Amino acid sequence: MNFAADGITDEMLRKFDISGPRYTSFPTADRFVEAFTADDYAQALAQRRRGVATRPLPLSLYVHIPFCESLCYYCACNKIITKHHDRATSYLRYLGREVDLHTEHMGMGQTISQLHLGGGTPTFLSDDELRELMDMLRRSFTLAPGGEYSIEIDPRTVDSSRLDTLAQLGFNRLSFGVQDFDPAVQKAVHRIQPSEQVFALVEAARARGFESINVDLIYGLPRQSPESFDRTLAQINQLRPDRIALYAYAHLPQRFKPQRRIAAHDLPSGAAKVSMLSRSLASLGQAGYVYVGMDHFALPDDALAIAKRQGRLHRNFQGYSTQPDCDLIGLGVSSIARIGAVYSQNAKTMEEYCDHLDQGRFPVVRGLAMSRDDLVRRAVIMALLCQGQVQFESIELGYLVEFHTYFAKELEDLKALVEQGLVTLDATGIQVTAQGWFFVRAVAMVFDRYLQTDRTRAQFSKII
Repeated sequence: MNFAADGITDEMLRKFDISGPRYTSFPTADRFVEAFTADDYAQALAQRRRGVATRPLPLSLYVHIPFCESLCYYCACNKIITKHHDRATSYLRYLGREVDLHTEHMGMGQTISQLHLGGGTPTFLSDDELRELMDMLRRSFTLAPGGEYSIEIDPRTVDSSRLDTLAQLGFNRLSFGVQDFDPAVQKAVHRIQPSEQVFALVEAARARGFESINVDLIYGLPRQSPESFDRTLAQINQLRPDRIALYAYAHLPQRFKPQRRIAAHDLPSGAAKVSMLSRSLASLGQAGYVYVGMDHFALPDDALAIAKRQGRLHRNFQGYSTQPDCDLIGLGVSSIARIGAVYSQNAKTMEEYCDHLDQGRFPVVRGLAMSRDDLVRRAVIMALLCQGQVQFESIELGYLVEFHTYFAKELEDLKALVEQGLVTLDATGIQVTAQGWFFVRAVAMVFDRYLQTDRTRAQFSKII
């Protein structure tokens, strides 16, 4: 597929200079309600244990470590900036309580096929604390042989000896936060990390046999230009990680206080961001990377690229996943879980999180039980984002609806995108075009019944 930006006009850029969800879930997390309580989450876990309605899905586990030693100005994650590492001791104790609550409701030894430590900075924890955490998880869950066990790494917090520890603990996938190699950009976002440091760590990780190495990049940061990002891409192609996550920076200073330190006039224009995306797609494609979708790339022999070829991609709160569908347990402050047709989210502050656990309750403060309509629309949106197409028959058989009747309004609205060359539409289904991948979020938004007003869209990032 040709991902060049030829044919994208100024008119299209103006038309799609809008905000919209990233669809790491549907419905999106902003639709969660406080009427959903810890008791509702406990009930969902109990139903999973009993196998109510359907056979339980595979299980994935996410652990949020919120601590960071320094502030990155672009960051929109839930984090606590501190140099006091003793705070991790108390946090691990509360994570243990949350794990115990899960085993009470689900039973000991549930098999985990995917584990991801995110943050914050998971490597804020010392080697001994990481051992304590992994021992805790292994006592309560069964980590499946051959599973995917990954951890996010700030290169500034890790050396080769720490990589030895991570390998010994069973991690087989690493994700390095790079964002940009340009010194001026690094200074503008308060994250100085020389490229030599990253290259040395990736080389050391390969020598230790980690199965997959991911690098995170962000385009649209202050002081970036298409030309400066080209230089970063050239270095990334030389580094040749197994996976690349390429994210568009979402400047939402009204929601995320650290971003107020970024001068708006230093940000690249929408046209420059699209140019960065276009040139990134071309550069990475020429380097042999498979464009998995929206923000992920992988080498052809990586599990993510293989899942793409085999039609097994799924999208969840960590981005694209190799498992087509799974339940997700989220541990820690602000973590999100999905159990069956239920979403839940933990308290976002340490105080509230700990208070719930002190009372012997799950720290869940909001969530959502999906309706039948949510489930149908979720299937359509995820098919667009993961496969770039929707086959009407598969939706009709899976959800017992007549697609053209159920989505009559959406199909009518889709005609405008057909005329602009973003999708094709025939009697069997919908196909996103090469050009349409630049605006695939806009295609998905057609099927999002929650997006009715500009007011609801304003809280999301720009789609380009």
